[in-house]
Amino acid sequence: MAVPTSRRCSTGGGIFYDYLETDWDETFAFTQDVGRAFLRVYPGLVRKNFTLPWTEEDREEQLIRRGRYVEFNLLYDRGTIFGLKTGGNVESILSSMPPMVKWP
Repeated sequence: MAVPTSRRCSTGGGIFYDYLETDWDETFAFTQDVGRAFLRVYPGLVRKNFTLPWTEEDREEQLIRRGRYVEFNLLYDRGTIFGLKTGGNVESILSSMPPMVKWP
């Protein structure tokens, strides 16, 4: 999805079932397959990258990406917007946001 305010694309952030109209058992099996695939792949990625050097430039990029995540959530994420517009607990809603961010 293109984020209009920053003119950048957002990554796919997850699997959304909002409008999914399928068999519950098939959908649950799919979700389990996704979890199993994650468990097969992710530990290897961590081991591969764990000892790579981390620079100040890497940290700056991380903070900017986190800022874009916050921007997207506050402006476009349906769940976040719904919670804020319907009197949800703001502290709970914002607790998913990273504690430190930066904008370019």
